[in-house]
Amino acid sequence: MPESLALQGGIPIRQADFPAWPVGDAAEEAALVEVLRSGRWGSTHGDQVAHFEAEFAAAQQAEYGTCLANGTLALVAAYQAAGVRAGDEVVVPPYTFIATVSAVLFLQAIPVFADVDPETHLLDPAAVEKVITPRTRAVVAVHIGGRPCDLDALTEVCTRNGVALVEDAAQAHGASWRGRRVGAIGDLGTFSFQSSKNLSAGEGGIIVTNRAELNDAVYPLVNVGRTRDGAWYQHDHLGYNLRLTEFQGAILRAQLKRLPEQARRRAENADRLTAGLGEFPDAIALAPEDPAVTEHARHLYLFRLRGVTAAERDWFMSALQAEGVPCSPGYPGLHTNTAVRDRMTELLRAADRPEPAFDCPVTDQLAASTVWLPQNLLLGEESDTADILAAIAKVLHHR
Repeated sequence: MPESLALQGGIPIRQADFPAWPVGDAAEEAALVEVLRSGRWGSTHGDQVAHFEAEFAAAQQAEYGTCLANGTLALVAAYQAAGVRAGDEVVVPPYTFIATVSAVLFLQAIPVFADVDPETHLLDPAAVEKVITPRTRAVVAVHIGGRPCDLDALTEVCTRNGVALVEDAAQAHGASWRGRRVGAIGDLGTFSFQSSKNLSAGEGGIIVTNRAELNDAVYPLVNVGRTRDGAWYQHDHLGYNLRLTEFQGAILRAQLKRLPEQARRRAENADRLTAGLGEFPDAIALAPEDPAVTEHARHLYLFRLRGVTAAERDWFMSALQAEGVPCSPGYPGLHTNTAVRDRMTELLRAADRPEPAFDCPVTDQLAASTVWLPQNLLLGEESDTADILAAIAKVLHHR
């Protein structure tokens, strides 16, 4: 074990870059040139987006898929298609990206926080049960890091209470629960193709579902109120223009072909990390294995430091970064976000309803102790993973 941390002037464990992201080559270039030369740059005139919708839906074992501009607007449209209207309540986890909640607020609906499981960072079905009311219209299962939520329990809670289950699968391309790909296990599922995602076109999103009536409800929201078989200037509904471009569709089709091999590599390296970090049970906590999670998308590799304050966790990350390993503290709980809290309070006061509770102790604990490793670190060789483990071991030795 080296005597000095890089943070204190020692030699870093890792001095080479990890694999770059995104990955693209002549396949993406040729696809973009083909669209450019075709003159059909918009999805209303070309077929790249339509082909990708069918291909991605099939990959996720969904009957239908509708592409749109980004994952945030995918959530807005999915909530709206599920029947969420102003004043309705949507149960959300506080440990998630802000879009999960801001999309609810855009519709002037009320996010209701249900805390997460302390071991998995995922929405706790028991906590959901406690906050459902007659105003609840939907529950949002966020598959953080690419690990599926407990979709059995959440489906049962939603079915029994007559509310929609929306899967926020922005980080879960290719993930599976009991052998079924996530997204269309609930009523509607949304994915993101933003720059960091395992399947990326820089920006973009898609909504998948197995229910024809929900797919029909999504279409006019994405396509300025049109129906599929209507005339060009026939707008039977009010809708946004959220369409994806043919350039993005072409990139995504090429990227989708890469996904299975990339997923295999991420899974292998994640398994190596799990085995290595298992040597430090007193310092590091890992989510337990769940046989129902038949495929983990591994958009993030999450672990928790035991018995630390937020400041101690932050020191650990600074030391790890100095050793050449990129990492992140992840999400602060959205129940602590001032913009979210202020807007929720404003909407509830206007409706003469009680102000919300923001008590999410599990999320507070996780936000102070969690460390994220980004997915591109899992795309390297076995030697790259060995460097990550060596760097973590070195920092733990000096903690």
